[in-house]
Amino acid sequence: MTRSTNTGRPPVHFISTEADNLTDLALGVADTMPQVSELLLREIARATIHSAARVPSDIVTMYSTVEFKDEASGAERTVQLVYPAEADISAGRVSILTPVGAGLIGLREGHSIRWPDREGRERRLTILKVTQPERTV
Repeated sequence: MTRSTNTGRPPVHFISTEADNLTDLALGVADTMPQVSELLLREIARATIHSAARVPSDIVTMYSTVEFKDEASGAERTVQLVYPAEADISAGRVSILTPVGAGLIGLREGHSIRWPDREGRERRLTILKVTQPERTV
């Protein structure tokens, strides 16, 4: 199933089970983290949904290791996208419930997105490389 809106943003892709889990997570934090909740729900709503076996290998999924560039600072970072309880920035594990985590999910290598940081300033993030986790399907 494909859901999209004309947002000027690159297409995003989600694994069906992750989309369901992330929808529940975003709704659960809507009162305490309204900005991230809204951003994540918008991305899920416009995503192309795939089964785990059919998601393209260059798409950022949960537990992917992502190398990206912050175009504003020129800094390149490598992080693993995880659920909040597993987040540890010193170990390079970034929560999906951070602005950068919500911005990276579903993007494809080579794509860029303008995305707000914690202070609300828009930054352009460019995906340089994606390594998906091993999946059992």
